[in-house]
Amino acid sequence: MVELYWIPLGAGGHVVRRVGHIYEALHGSRRALYHAALVVELDGERYVVELAPSPDANERSRGVVATGAVGSRTLAHLRLFRYEVRCWRGGTIPDLRYAVGGPRQLPADARRVLDCVASAPTPVWGRDELHTGEMWNSNSVVAYVLAKAGVDAEDLAPPGNGRAPGWRAGLTVAGNPQPVP
Repeated sequence: MVELYWIPLGAGGHVVRRVGHIYEALHGSRRALYHAALVVELDGERYVVELAPSPDANERSRGVVATGAVGSRTLAHLRLFRYEVRCWRGGTIPDLRYAVGGPRQLPADARRVLDCVASAPTPVWGRDELHTGEMWNSNSVVAYVLAKAGVDAEDLAPPGNGRAPGWRAGLTVAGNPQPVP
């Protein structure tokens, strides 16, 4: 079983939400912003797949399969400027309770999805180093993993009139011929 969750940007906190509102205002939009995350069940085990800040050096405990820089490679030696890609067996997503519309069950091979997580590229978060026309972020990683696993992501869009910046970047990098607008 593979479930996609759309979590409002900044759920459970105020700073990220405010930054999201500023980002949208600068881009002439007032649409809700979402962060995508996956919950995968395979052989009786539950895994969470997401990109998140790197809080400490105990990466193994969170199922970290890759790390990347936030904002600038030059600052990546500081933990505050690093993110981690997680494929965390038995893990949790703190803001999952804020997900809008509940889980969206995907017609996907759970093993294939999990196998694709570690292959996600790790360009600088918030930049367009891969020249896709969008910044790379958590949505990019989830979109990339799904597309690489063979999921048709054409109809996977956030609820209502929401936006998932970076989603198209993940699909483009994965080679999906029909990225979501």
